[in-house]
Amino acid sequence: MRWLAKLIYIKIWGWKIVGNTNFSQDTIKKAIIIGAPHTSNLDFIVALFIRKITRVKTNFIGKKDLFVWPLGLYFKAVGGVPIDRTSSQNKVEAIAKLFKDKKEFRLSLSPEGTRKKVEKWKTGFYYIAKEANVPIIMFTFDFKNKLNTISEPFYPTNDIEADFKKIRDFYKGIVGRNSKFS
Repeated sequence: MRWLAKLIYIKIWGWKIVGNTNFSQDTIKKAIIIGAPHTSNLDFIVALFIRKITRVKTNFIGKKDLFVWPLGLYFKAVGGVPIDRTSSQNKVEAIAKLFKDKKEFRLSLSPEGTRKKVEKWKTGFYYIAKEANVPIIMFTFDFKNKLNTISEPFYPTNDIEADFKKIRDFYKGIVGRNSKFS
């Protein structure tokens, strides 16, 4: 099925993957993977193609209500993990625990936390990476250039301002599908 994914993604849609395309199942077993700008439901489809083409198994989290039959079966099959989003839960600790409990876990997240325009990104992904002691890998949804750029992994430091500058610089000039939200 990889050949079909490549045919659709590269030949029909005209997309390209550049950057750190060499990380595989053997090199980085655990990581936070952030994709931005997240402006459309189509981003999920593009990410599934990237996952198939690069052969990197990734996971995502969703509210447990999404994981009911019949869609729940599909979401779990493509790496979905249900979480309890009640306010009494410390989500950072609960998600970091998933990393500790699993031998292999690459969690894909949207740093915006939504598909709408935001002035400031959420910081949960950063604190999850620190708590779980896993690297952050960034990738772009650049619909203007039909390009997904994947960064080298980096571990968050104790300087959140410098780390977020590095992260924001990676995404500078990237235009999502819905450009008014980019």
